[in-house]
Amino acid sequence: MRIDLHTHSTVSDGTFTPAEVMLAAGAAGLDVVALTDHDGLGGWPAARAAAAGAGVDFVPGVELSCRWYQADPPIALHMLAYYVNPDDPDLTAEMARVREARERRAEKMIELMNADGVDVTWAEVQRYAAGGTVGRPHLAQALIRRGLAGTVGEAFAPEMLGRRWRAPKPDTDVFLALRLVLGAGGVAVFAHPRATKRGPVVPDSLIVELAGQGLFGVEADHEDHSEAQRSELRALAADLGLVVTGSSDFHGTNKTVQLGANLTDPAVLDRIRAAARPAG
Repeated sequence: MRIDLHTHSTVSDGTFTPAEVMLAAGAAGLDVVALTDHDGLGGWPAARAAAAGAGVDFVPGVELSCRWYQADPPIALHMLAYYVNPDDPDLTAEMARVREARERRAEKMIELMNADGVDVTWAEVQRYAAGGTVGRPHLAQALIRRGLAGTVGEAFAPEMLGRRWRAPKPDTDVFLALRLVLGAGGVAVFAHPRATKRGPVVPDSLIVELAGQGLFGVEADHEDHSEAQRSELRALAADLGLVVTGSSDFHGTNKTVQLGANLTDPAVLDRIRAAARPAG
């Protein structure tokens, strides 16, 4: 059984619609796929329906944008959550707050770009978002279309969206995020915790602390992890009694990684499902 527990659609920063993600997953020979858009569950209905037609078992998920505010400076991190109650008022309110903050941040970044003579408009970037929440990848598309960058990765360089035109945004405190996931009956997995190419990463002591408060697993098999980092995470997970997941973190054409690039063991998925307390 081939299981990929981390994908994105146009609801956040992917380029495939939720239905297209599931159809592509079926074509790629995957058996189980989670849709884990950033801070939103809006893609679930379409993904679930398309998955059924494609012969794919759909796992409802979300990736929460978090920050460890006790660090100086605070460190950004992501938390995957599976099988949360989509009607949980506390979780849905916090995700809505983060999505709105991301859009206000994008507006500020457009102002910074405009001040440097780059004629990007809010209406243009909204078109690239295709109805989803506007984020940095959509700003990157504007730069690519102007020939200022060849790829999303190039647009994220320090002289562009990586630093010069980057604005801060308020993420969810990681301990609050964990409480919200558990309160919504979900299962929490730390996403790509050793992805040093993205910036500073948290120490193992934080993962230990989160494990003591209900963290269920770590995503070890990820394209942003070296083999050594994967081995380190597996050892840490074994010490803490956490499950280990693997996934593609698929974003369509915004990244080169393909569906099924890394996979999760079926026994791990069984444990995640057994630990979830879905609504009803």
